[in-house]
Amino acid sequence: MHYDQGPVQIEGIARRQGLPVRYLEQVLLMLKRAGFLRSRRGVNGGYYLAKPPHEITIGEVLRAVDGPVAPIFCVTDGQRELCPKEGFCALQDLWAEVRDAVGKVVDTTTLEDISQRLRAKQGAGRVTYQI
Repeated sequence: MHYDQGPVQIEGIARRQGLPVRYLEQVLLMLKRAGFLRSRRGVNGGYYLAKPPHEITIGEVLRAVDGPVAPIFCVTDGQRELCPKEGFCALQDLWAEVRDAVGKVVDTTTLEDISQRLRAKQGAGRVTYQI
């Protein structure tokens, strides 16, 4: 929502989102380490996006903060704990389909898409807060 407006201070983000500053600091540090954010120190300092919002997907952000997007451990991509029922569990294929469907949505939705959705809701009078 604030892209190209300079750094945004963490206190303002926390206030608008109703989050504790300490919690938000940890999330922002994870996103900075993942390369999505940059920061600037000083009076006019804060955090800002490292690249345009249309180049950052929700899936990338979720994975940077929470790890794999999977509804259950047995269908997590990459290294994972083996399930004793692997190979004959009737639900494993279903959970893999859920993982793939969620992945498709979050991997094709960008921060710009979310900003546009919020602006549309604000224009319709359905949202009174801002990100």
